[in-house]
Amino acid sequence: MEIFKEFTIEAAHWLPNVPEGHKCRRMHGHSFRICVHVSGPVDPQLGWVVDFADIRGAFLAIEDQIDHHCLNEVEGLENPTSENLARWLWKKLRPALPALSRIVVHETCTSGCSYEGDLEV
Repeated sequence: MEIFKEFTIEAAHWLPNVPEGHKCRRMHGHSFRICVHVSGPVDPQLGWVVDFADIRGAFLAIEDQIDHHCLNEVEGLENPTSENLARWLWKKLRPALPALSRIVVHETCTSGCSYEGDLEV
């Protein structure tokens, strides 16, 4: 079973590695929607995979580092693409959520990425 909890943050960024003249090289902001997925068996007594409050607590522990900040100034997010943000979130959340199965980052209403972890982390 997979469950998820969604969070929103407001953050600015620019992409330093795109070509000169690319619109994303300029400072701009997004209302990011972040979805944290956790997978595992349903506990027969409790009836859940994990308490949603545990997911919220894990996210709240790192939220202040990115919400209403310039992501380029956050250690590890010097090139803050959605993909890099998803990997950064995975690395920060995994210790508190060992059953973490996916991070989905929506940068806009129609664009985003999904990350399920890999050997880089």
